[in-house]
Amino acid sequence: MRNQAPRLPSAPAALRVALAIFVLAWIFGPYELRSAVPVWLAFLIALGLEVSFFLGARRPRAPRPDRGPQPIDRERFGYLAETEDLPPLFEEDELAEEHPGLWQPLRRFLVGLGVIGGLALVFWTVELRTGWDSLAVETRREAQDRFSDEASRIAGKAVRIRCDEAGAYVGAVQHADGVAAVGGDLAYLTPERCLDLYRLAFDGEVRSSQTARALAVLAHEAWHLRGVRDEGTTECYALQSGVQLGKRLGLAEDAVRQLMRQQLVENAGRSGASVEYLVPPDCHDGGALDLDPDSARFP
Repeated sequence: MRNQAPRLPSAPAALRVALAIFVLAWIFGPYELRSAVPVWLAFLIALGLEVSFFLGARRPRAPRPDRGPQPIDRERFGYLAETEDLPPLFEEDELAEEHPGLWQPLRRFLVGLGVIGGLALVFWTVELRTGWDSLAVETRREAQDRFSDEASRIAGKAVRIRCDEAGAYVGAVQHADGVAAVGGDLAYLTPERCLDLYRLAFDGEVRSSQTARALAVLAHEAWHLRGVRDEGTTECYALQSGVQLGKRLGLAEDAVRQLMRQQLVENAGRSGASVEYLVPPDCHDGGALDLDPDSARFP
C-alpha cells in the first residue's frame, strides 16, 4: 500500500489548540488583552464552532459515483476474472472517516465541550485565587472606602467608588475602565483596576503601566464627579492629579511622575473610539490646563 502524506490537524483540533493558547494568554498575559477582549467571547465562539462542526458532520453528503475496477487495476492486482473481487483499497477507519455515523461526530463534539469546560474551569479557578474576587469581602470593602476617600479629595466633595464586580457598568463590553455621572457622587471601576489600586495601596506592589493606568482611571472618574465633562480635559487633569494620588498610595514622587508622563505619551497614540480622550493642546507645562502653573514639573 502506498505511503500516505501526514495528515494536517483537523479544524476542530486546531480550534481547541488556539482556544487553549488564547485562554492562557488572557490569564497570564498583559492587561491590554483582557481589557480588549472579554474571555467569555472566546468561549462563545468556540462553542458555536463546535456546534457548527457537529451539525456539518451530520449533513448527508452527495454519494460518489461507483466506478468499477478497470482493466489496469485487474492486471496490477492479478485479478483477471470480472467476477473476482478486488481487495479493499482503503482501510476501514478511512471509510468510516469519510462516512461518519452518529457516534463519531458526537464523540468529537463531546470532546470539544470537554476542552471548553476544562479551560473555563482553569480560568474560573485562577480568577478566584488571584483576581479581585479572591480578596475577602471585608478587604474589598475597605479598599473601596480608601478609593472613595482619595476620589473625594480630587472631586472636592464626598463621593463613592465601587468596583463593578458584575460587569454591569464597565468592562470589556462597555470598552471602559471606569464610568461616572458628571457632577454625581458615584463612580464604577473595573475589578482589574481596583485590584491594581489595591496592590499598590495595601501591598506596595507596582505593576508598571497597569498601576499607572489604574491611578489615571481613578483620578479621571473623580474629575467627572467634580463636574468636568470633556473627556480630553478630564484626562489632562487626571494625569496631573494622579501624581499626588500615587504619592498618597505609597509611591515616590519621581516614580509616580514617570508613570504619569508615560501615560501622557501613550495618550498621544489614541485613535478610533478612544480619540475623544486625547488631551487638548493646552495640556502642557504652563498651558491653560496646567493645575500648578507655578511648578516647572508636568504632570
